[in-house]
Amino acid sequence: MKLFLDSANLDEIREVAGWGVLDGVTTNPSLCSKESVSFEDNIRRICALTPGPVSAECVSLKADAIVPEARALAKIAPNVAVKIPIGIEGLKATKQLDGEGVAVNMTLVFSAGQALLAAKAGARFVSPFIGRLDDVSEDGMALIEEIVQIFENFHYQTEVIVASVRHPRHVIEAARIGADIATVPFAVMQKLVRHPLTDIGVERFLADWGKVKK
Repeated sequence: MKLFLDSANLDEIREVAGWGVLDGVTTNPSLCSKESVSFEDNIRRICALTPGPVSAECVSLKADAIVPEARALAKIAPNVAVKIPIGIEGLKATKQLDGEGVAVNMTLVFSAGQALLAAKAGARFVSPFIGRLDDVSEDGMALIEEIVQIFENFHYQTEVIVASVRHPRHVIEAARIGADIATVPFAVMQKLVRHPLTDIGVERFLADWGKVKK
């Protein structure tokens, strides 16, 4: 399973890239609003930090406006994937953009039906938001299982990005189910690395090493 970082912060992205585990990045307007550089410049810098896909989101609502906005975003760097929310206008735009070779990440997916339509329209990625489903007492991981099975049944090439990840268990469950990608916030990525028993083990080894005759 590929790991993307869900962040628009260059320091966070640079740090995780240095671990050797970064396969791509997802951003959204909320994340981008926290950064001091311009949106386009920030996306360009992020794309330089990873050869993998970098999702940049369209904010237009009608297909005839989404398409030119998506084209402009795709010109920022070769590895830009354009994020478009699921909906009738988004599907229309995705169909056209797929025909032009623009990678689309269809976002804000909350049902298997939405994911199926996105795949049929030609989306390169779909992003089901599992954490937000959990927030309203629905089973986010059950949705991932449904989508993965449907895509496998019909050999869709669309990749499933598990989004709205809240904790390390979400990542492990996504990997167990067979999702293609999990996009993970920096704080959760740090938690994946850490384990209290590892910390205790390191401390013990260092204490014992201090007793070794040099």
